[in-house]
Amino acid sequence: MGTAKVSDSSSGDQIARNHNESDVILNVYDLTPYNNYTYWFGLGIYHSGIEVHGKEYGFGAHDFPISGVFEVEPRSCPGFIYRCSFSLGRINMPSSEFRTFIEDVASEYHGDTYHLISKNCNHFTDDMAHRLTGKSIPGWVNRMARLGSLCSCLLPESLQVTTVKELPEYHDIEDGTESASTSTPRVAPEIDDTDQEKHLLSSKDGGSEIAFIREAQASCKMP
Repeated sequence: MGTAKVSDSSSGDQIARNHNESDVILNVYDLTPYNNYTYWFGLGIYHSGIEVHGKEYGFGAHDFPISGVFEVEPRSCPGFIYRCSFSLGRINMPSSEFRTFIEDVASEYHGDTYHLISKNCNHFTDDMAHRLTGKSIPGWVNRMARLGSLCSCLLPESLQVTTVKELPEYHDIEDGTESASTSTPRVAPEIDDTDQEKHLLSSKDGGSEIAFIREAQASCKMP
């Protein structure tokens, strides 16, 4: 009887570990069809997202000092063409704990801080990869940004915007947390244009929905 209890306990611990563990996957997308030619030379203009616990997380632009981190179904980010995926390792972190983690990260990645050269979607995924696995994303994914201003010159005009006049509207989702969806935006007051070029994710096919992550609110401590 005692042996059976030990076995049951061991089995239960294994199930819990399996439930908490998740692969960390980098999903890479083409921003332009020219990537089909430049990819073989280690160049190209790419978007990337980090897949954890069955959801993919990326970073996009808007003109407001709130989270620009969004959630989509893996390998289906609207407006881009999926190219390939890379396994970056595994983590042992319950999905609820990861949710807290991604909300904390979202507070560091506001939509109005997005910049094609210095703080783009690939900088975000590289940061996430380091925090979760200690690894970097492949160098070619963000090589064009490192080459500087050449990156923005090659971007298709449809992917270059300076301002976004819509504010993500937050709503409840299935797990009880809050997110913001671009499918139900509301018009925001006019704001001044910025001199930073920004990249706005757009749903061209009307399929997958982009939900912005609500960032963790800083707690107020009594002195």
